[in-house]
Amino acid sequence: MWDSPHRFHLVEVSIPAIEQALDHLTQLDLDFLLLPGDLTQHGEPENHAWLADRLSCLPFPAYVIPGNHDIPHAFATDKSIGLKEFPHYYQKFGYSNPDQPYYTCEILPGVRLIGLNSNTFNAEGQQGHTGYLDPEQMAWLQQVLSEATGEVILVMVHHNVLEHLPRQSQNPMGQRYMLSNAPELLTLLRQANAQLLFTGHLHVQDIAQQGNLSEITTGSLVSYPHPYRVLEYRQEQQATTLQIESHHITDVPDFPNLSHHSREWMGDRSRSFMLKLLTQPPLNLPLETAEQYAPSLRYFWADIAKGDSQFYFPEFPPQLNQYFAQFGAITPSGNCEATVPNGAGKPIDNQAVLTLKDLEE
Repeated sequence: MWDSPHRFHLVEVSIPAIEQALDHLTQLDLDFLLLPGDLTQHGEPENHAWLADRLSCLPFPAYVIPGNHDIPHAFATDKSIGLKEFPHYYQKFGYSNPDQPYYTCEILPGVRLIGLNSNTFNAEGQQGHTGYLDPEQMAWLQQVLSEATGEVILVMVHHNVLEHLPRQSQNPMGQRYMLSNAPELLTLLRQANAQLLFTGHLHVQDIAQQGNLSEITTGSLVSYPHPYRVLEYRQEQQATTLQIESHHITDVPDFPNLSHHSREWMGDRSRSFMLKLLTQPPLNLPLETAEQYAPSLRYFWADIAKGDSQFYFPEFPPQLNQYFAQFGAITPSGNCEATVPNGAGKPIDNQAVLTLKDLEE
């Protein structure tokens, strides 16, 4: 297990957390399981092999894509796998063509899943700072979407396509979690009337909406608040809806109060992250001033990860408070950041019923 003293992830709970989640999920009448990347901490071949073996024991099919943690280098090393190796580990979980790092399959009658690879590397094999879909993959996707007439389309991609943080695509700290050619992807998805995106990377509970498209990003099982989701898609005469229920791992052996422990763990490691946020654009505060405010932001990222949070710091000047309020589940007008029809003002990051536009409309 690759380790770092500054990691936010409590990777020590990996195995008991996923076992507890899978124990719950196997009690439900599930059609399939989606895992949108970051399956391992640092692409360890032993961990990829373990997960593939564990998923093969489930009573329902599972589908995966690679996250940045899963392929830290383009080429395999003595510690981690490379891009070419990833599909070979997961041939039972979407990659029927193990020579291609993206795939599509009909997972239920009339339901098509598209699993994309947003990891990029330079000529030396070093991982890019943002996500990207290369031209070959985009051309393949355009062809797949053109042939998916009348199907319900589910798209999995690790990096964020819609913004989950204020001006995320413009901020250097937020850009690294986004797909750099998101506008091109969004154009293709709108043309095909695709409405559901499933992403990871940011490790927070958040649902972003833009027009008819909803992007559901889910936090990590190994970091606060240790969430996973159960979704129910219903296509009825009155409306097509997606009900979203979030669940959390609250305790595991050796960590009987996991939620409290992991929130403190994240808070203990937040200072340098908060100093960077305060001193970089758009705030650009002097370091001395930032050091005064940083302690108040100890749980800021943990509360973002939890979802449905609101932020107000009485000790901050109005302009600074206004900035941090934007990160809450509200818009500048005071409404919920994302709303559903007839549900304005209701937080939806963790529990929601999204109303989707009918494909015929």
